[in-house]
Amino acid sequence: MIDLRKYLTVEEVAKRLDVTEDWIRDLIQTKKLRAIKVKKWRINPKDLEEFIKKRTNK
Repeated sequence: MIDLRKYLTVEEVAKRLDVTEDWIRDLIQTKKLRAIKVKKWRINPKDLEEFIKKRTNK
């Protein structure tokens, strides 16, 4: 069973990245950021970390 308390909301992700919630929803809709929808979108912190790593200069 999935523990949704461990998942982040769109609002929490937007605040962490200092971007708009609309931009986060757009990333989810275009499948650039993995998320599940249970009443509202939820993002696994590991998926957010992977998203950031893919977009970081090395």
